[in-house]
Order: sequence, then structure tokens, then C-alpha cells
Amino acid sequence: MAVYTEVSDDELARFIAGYGLGKLLSFKGIAEGVENTNYLVHTTRGTFILTIYEKRVDVADLPFFLGLMEHLSARGVTCPLPVRDANGHVLNELAGRRAALITFLEGVWPKRPKVEHCLELGKALAQMHIAGEGFALRRANALGLTGWQPLFDKFSARTGEICPGLHELIADELHFLQRSWPQDLPQGVIHADLFPDNVFFVDDKLSGIIDFYFACDDALAYDIAICLNAWCFNAESAFEPAKGAALLDGYDSVRPLSDGERDAIPTLARGAAMRFLLTRSYDWLNTPKDALVARKDPADYIRRLTFHQSVRSIADYAPQLIA
Repeated sequence: MAVYTEVSDDELARFIAGYGLGKLLSFKGIAEGVENTNYLVHTTRGTFILTIYEKRVDVADLPFFLGLMEHLSARGVTCPLPVRDANGHVLNELAGRRAALITFLEGVWPKRPKVEHCLELGKALAQMHIAGEGFALRRANALGLTGWQPLFDKFSARTGEICPGLHELIADELHFLQRSWPQDLPQGVIHADLFPDNVFFVDDKLSGIIDFYFACDDALAYDIAICLNAWCFNAESAFEPAKGAALLDGYDSVRPLSDGERDAIPTLARGAAMRFLLTRSYDWLNTPKDALVARKDPADYIRRLTFHQSVRSIADYAPQLIA
């Protein structure tokens, strides 16, 4: 679960009163999520998400995250919108931490994504990238290429606790990525964590994108690579070509990929697999077994990375995009 900070009825009632949203009717903790504490809040004026930002979130990044949601929403992207209080503030304090109230989106996330979901996702991702143009704030990708070796250094001596051969796999792959990482690709704001639990659907139609707390500036095509990893493999971590083709086709139909982006997709996909292999491995080794947050098995991304290493071109993901 992801409720790290407990809030009393009286504390929350006083907090809500500052927003002019009527009387607090009920609230409950939301189990999903990793970084922050979230509550579902009901008032006489509607339903909202209360997010309390925990220690792993840099407070200096919050104006970027919240401002991005406002920017995207104003340009037609269906995403949560920060609620401003009576003084026009989107950030306040609750239980000794920074907190924000966010609008509630209807829908459910697909626990077993279908081809139709992947097509919708590709279109929405491209629309989000286009809508992000002109956003004034900037945030570097702390979990991008330059951050991978330092993260690996923190646990490299313990990789044998996860599985044999993992140290060599990661070290060799990091060497390849450092030498081969694509340059001069179109840049912009990316979501950087668009897993199925961050995308809502109603009747197989995408109804909204949530959780922008890893968003940053990077190559737009890297966001596609993250989605290929997160959406297009089955429970056994085997790639499903129809899903990959649908995702890429949906994206290309809204924002056509450049030749450079098409050439870069296999390497970017390897990098995205490495990013999540590293963070999952670190968390696997450093999260107490009795912690509130469930550890995610790094082995899923070992299998994904191994698949991407066999890919030679975008045709292996979506042959219809090669004219």
C-alpha cells in the first residue's frame, strides 16, 4: 500500500475548508502507488485526490509536475488538474508535509492490456507530446542515461543476491548504451513512467493519464520505448508483436516518427529496460521485506532486456511502419 502519512479527520477538514469545496464527507487511503501518500476525498462539491508528498520527492520539482498538469489540461490532454485554494495556491501543507488536491478522473486501468488499449495509448502519448510543447519549466531526467551507472554502483556488489550473471549483464549493457545512445532526437516533455496503472479507460477508450511525478525533459521517442516495455509483454515477459505494432502505429498516426527516431527505437527500448531493471534491482535489495510497498521482481526486466538485445530494427516491433 502507499499510505505513509496518516491524517486525522479534523486535520483534513481544515485543509479542505481552504479550497471552498464544501464539507468533507469521507476519505480513504489509496493502496496503489509507490512514491507518495494518496487519499480519495469526497466533499459535497465532488471527488478529489489528495496527494501528500513524501521524502523521496524533491519539493523543488513540485512546481514542474503541477504546472505541467495545468499546461497539458489546458491543451486538451485529459489528466488530473491541481485544484487552487482560495488564495490561488496549488501547494499547501498537511501533516507536516507538502500536499496538493487534484481532480478525480473516471476510469479503470487495464490489468491485462489488449491490442486496442495499446493503440489508444500510442495516440494519447503522441497527443501529450504535442501538447507539452511550449511548457516553460524544465526538469532533467534524473533516471536517464547519466544516472544509470551511479545507480548501479550502489548495489553492484550484491547482484548475486538477485540472480547469477546479473552483474555482467548490466555492466556489459551499460557499456553498450554509453557508446550507442542516440543523439539529436526530438526533445520535449515526457511522462517517463506510463505503465498501465497510470492510464485509465472507460469501455476500452482511454479516459485519462495520471501520475506525472517522473515527468521530465528527454527524447520523445524514449517515452515510446518505456511504453513498449510496460505494455507489450505478457505475464511471462514475452513480447507480443500485435501490441507493439498497435502502440507504434497509434503514435505515428498522430505524430509521425522521424527517420532518426525509427532507427533509435531498438536502442531506446534497451535503455528503458535497463532503467527499470536498475531501479527494481536497487529496490529489491534495499526495501525491507515488511515494508508497506511491495517489491517488484527485477527478473521481468532481465527478460525484456534480453529480447530487445535481439532486435535489429523497428520492423521487429512494427513492420507496417517500414515503407
